[in-house]
Amino acid sequence: MVLKIDTVCDEGSITLRLSGRLRSEDVEQLQAQMRGRTQKFILNLAEVKLVDRDVVRFLGDCERNGVELDQCPRYVRDWIDREKGFNQR
Repeated sequence: MVLKIDTVCDEGSITLRLSGRLRSEDVEQLQAQMRGRTQKFILNLAEVKLVDRDVVRFLGDCERNGVELDQCPRYVRDWIDREKGFNQR
């Protein structure tokens, strides 16, 4: 399964609903969609089935920069938190 991105815009925010596999090759595409925008970004991860380490680091960076991770799968959340711990040492 490839990554599918649906964009939902409302007052002041943009939600990117992601589904499928989110791989390091997809990060550039997501960055391009987020670049130059002033609205708040929300990444809805409810239907993400698989991620890799580069994606986890990207998601952690997004979160540190004010992007909301909505409906983040537990295993992804745990992995992001572990990566944060490794980076703080």
